[in-house]
Amino acid sequence: MNGFVATGGIPPATGATIPNSGFWPDISMDDARDVMRVSDTAPDARLKHALIEAMVSVNHDLRAYRNGREAVGVTTLAAVPAEQVDGESIQLYRYRRAVYCIAKANLVERFRDVDSTGAGNKRADQLDESVDDLRRDGRFAICDLLGRSRCAIELI
Repeated sequence: MNGFVATGGIPPATGATIPNSGFWPDISMDDARDVMRVSDTAPDARLKHALIEAMVSVNHDLRAYRNGREAVGVTTLAAVPAEQVDGESIQLYRYRRAVYCIAKANLVERFRDVDSTGAGNKRADQLDESVDDLRRDGRFAICDLLGRSRCAIELI
């Protein structure tokens, strides 16, 4: 008898949201899982931990930006004057993109923990470039939110 067992599917929506500080938007775990294409091989607890770490990191990187906006009376990122796309501030999109990319990079880096066999190590080695790409995309989103150039080049 032959059988097929599907693994790595998308778990059912939980509606779980990770509350953020008052200025930055809360993060939906369902949206993050869907956007980042995180399968059920990463349980909710692991995803939540990666998202919180990414939120802390991005919030820290954007601390001066937040302080500047709050100094002029802007209390949330959504209230920062910005272009709207699909009915939402592009700044909110950029913030979430930064958090999602950094969180997924953290998850992918730990992929090797799941399977340390030869096949698992080969797959993890293939994902190394993906981790770099995700971290780059997270940095780009932060630069875009700040209105800075994505790269710094200095001629000697």
